[in-house]
Amino acid sequence: MTMSKANRQLPHLVFGGELSSLDSNEFKDLSKLDIVGIYPDYASAAAVWRAKAQQTVDNAMVRYFVVHLHRLLDPETEDAEEH
Repeated sequence: MTMSKANRQLPHLVFGGELSSLDSNEFKDLSKLDIVGIYPDYASAAAVWRAKAQQTVDNAMVRYFVVHLHRLLDPETEDAEEH
């Protein structure tokens, strides 16, 4: 059974942590990552990402990211609602 584009699941992961340096995306300690959650679409994930990033605005070494899990599961997936 295939899903139509309208009801396709597009899960996104929001996570972050302290970076090793400002010029890389390497984390200082992977065991201390903040796994915020998995969200059903980019808009929901982006809203949570913004809130988490705002909470850590005073610490330049902490960064949060949105990972498009659906792209890992199905690289052919398109994101019409993104950006």
